[in-house]
Amino acid sequence: MDRAYYSDSIAGFLERDPDAILGELVRRAGADGSQIETTQTDAWDEQVRILKRVIAQYRDRGSVYFEYSIPRLGKRIDVLALIDGVIFVIEFKVGEATFTSHALDQVCDYALDLKNFHETSHAAPIAPIVVPTRAQSEAAIEIAYTAHDDNVMLPIRGTPDTLGDIVARVLDFADGAAIERAAWEAGRYQPTPTIIEAAMALYGGHQVEEISKKDAGAENLAVTSRTIEHVIKASKLNGWKSICFVTGVPGAGKTLVGLDIATKHFDKDSELYSVFLSGNGPLVEVLREALAKDNVRRQKEKGKRIKIGAARSEVKAFIQNVHHFRTECLVDVARPPIEHVAIFDEAQRAWNLRQTARFMSERGHADFAMSEPEFLISCLDRHPDWAVIVCLVGGGQEINTGEAGIREWLDALGRSFPHWRAFISSRLTDSEYGAGELVEQARALPNTTMQDDLHLGVSMRSFRAENVSLLVKQVLDLEQEAAKQTLDGLRDRYPILITRDLAKAKQWLRGRARGSERYGLVASSHAYRLKPHAIDVRLQVDPVQWFLHDKDDVRSSYYLEDAATEYRVQGLELDWVCVTWDADFRRVRNGWEHWKFVGNRWNRVHTPERQTYLKNAYRVLLTRARQGMVIVVPPGEQDDHTRKCEYYDRTFDYLAGIGFTTL
Repeated sequence: MDRAYYSDSIAGFLERDPDAILGELVRRAGADGSQIETTQTDAWDEQVRILKRVIAQYRDRGSVYFEYSIPRLGKRIDVLALIDGVIFVIEFKVGEATFTSHALDQVCDYALDLKNFHETSHAAPIAPIVVPTRAQSEAAIEIAYTAHDDNVMLPIRGTPDTLGDIVARVLDFADGAAIERAAWEAGRYQPTPTIIEAAMALYGGHQVEEISKKDAGAENLAVTSRTIEHVIKASKLNGWKSICFVTGVPGAGKTLVGLDIATKHFDKDSELYSVFLSGNGPLVEVLREALAKDNVRRQKEKGKRIKIGAARSEVKAFIQNVHHFRTECLVDVARPPIEHVAIFDEAQRAWNLRQTARFMSERGHADFAMSEPEFLISCLDRHPDWAVIVCLVGGGQEINTGEAGIREWLDALGRSFPHWRAFISSRLTDSEYGAGELVEQARALPNTTMQDDLHLGVSMRSFRAENVSLLVKQVLDLEQEAAKQTLDGLRDRYPILITRDLAKAKQWLRGRARGSERYGLVASSHAYRLKPHAIDVRLQVDPVQWFLHDKDDVRSSYYLEDAATEYRVQGLELDWVCVTWDADFRRVRNGWEHWKFVGNRWNRVHTPERQTYLKNAYRVLLTRARQGMVIVVPPGEQDDHTRKCEYYDRTFDYLAGIGFTTL
């Protein structure tokens, strides 16, 4: 795949006429659907002329790339240059006179993307440079690696006059093996985007293959997506009603698969509609706003204008809250929904009969007598021809009263919809899904097909260490020796620290994050006695502001002032996380104890269901970080009967005994 609008050896670039280079850039951008305005062509022209002057002395020592694609971020690098053994990432700010923090973060993000996800860039020194073309030269130019010591340099502030000197100094500073152009270009791009980044890339027209890992030994997102596509095509061709059950470990990309299917099967011209449904309100809000804003940005870059309100309306057509979808289907109980394909994220969290009936009764439907899975299947069953339901199933993540688990979907199929064809992940029999017996019964039915390709077995949330979800499971299941071994295997790639000091934890987060890497505080929704540490979980964060707003916004996660609970972060992720651990879930001599703070004291939780919810809340919190986390277990206060030291000490000692490094 040719990822640049223009690329050549440095010698070829120097020999080619600037107008010819500009013409190639315009041609490629136009073929990509962009409307090229005069300001863009003027910017390219200035970049070409500056670069010709700067790299003339390196004629036979590398190659250059203009508008190099970064699919994970949905953007393009202005100029990427390979000179000797160094990768230069240059972001020009034509006509600007200042080095903004946004520009410095942007070029750092590009460098980190190459470092982390481009196979042949892993070991090379990478120099990110920002060049505002009207800026004054700075007295001191710092060239140094970041504290991570991974060959990525701190963002360098350059000008047209100093860029040549910067390149020379970087080449003297860095010690990298020579980069051969053809080999570098042949390197695989294997990103693991956040769900927000992935949604924006898919909505912007990228394929799932461009934004997902392609490790030969890992279950491939593209394989699972294609398996579901085959079911959809066969159902449409043969007039089938079909349901797919897709399983996966936390962070394996189930939601990404769902979004991929939704974006591919939404075409107004052919009257093919799909909808991505989730009962996770924060996830829906964040994805909608992120997609709408990104669409406005992309259209602006193409020379088009779209209002944010129109962009939001467009997104709402295929990402919906499942409860709103259900209500709409009640308006006319005979009419099928417009969508033939419905994807249910976190299907195991659909409501049971009791919870659904109570909710519907409060809204004037006193005689409602179906569970949420049964009703949702019935809505798609109204189609006279074909329909497909895709259930994305997570294990061990139920955190709300009334969540039915996957058993209710299978019960509803057997009870009311035996004519539906079921395509079931072969791993749905695993214990964490709680449906083994029913799956075995379904296996014997003529309309059931078991498929290995419907399981995603490797976590992609942490691109640095794929066994984080396994480690968290072992920690929560008190498998201490197994947890020690797992921790030893990922310690060097994925830092997990423990501390009693929240201030130290915050300082560590700020020091680890680079560019726009996002970090934040998380805590259990029952962590009421973190208030002395200025964490009040009863004040719910706005997920859109917390996940999407910039570093200068006090409502964003960056400020480390507001902690998001499991209800706000489930299904989403950050790069770096601080998990604050309260006495609601505490280690004791014989296991875990579960507590709820009511009034002025802790009350023991005895109900197994509620104990499971609390354990799963910590499972969610401990699996939000992509690159590393710090766990804060407060020291307690012996004079405070609600925060006695013994409420916290055993938990900290248990984590320390596993081998987590103490900060």
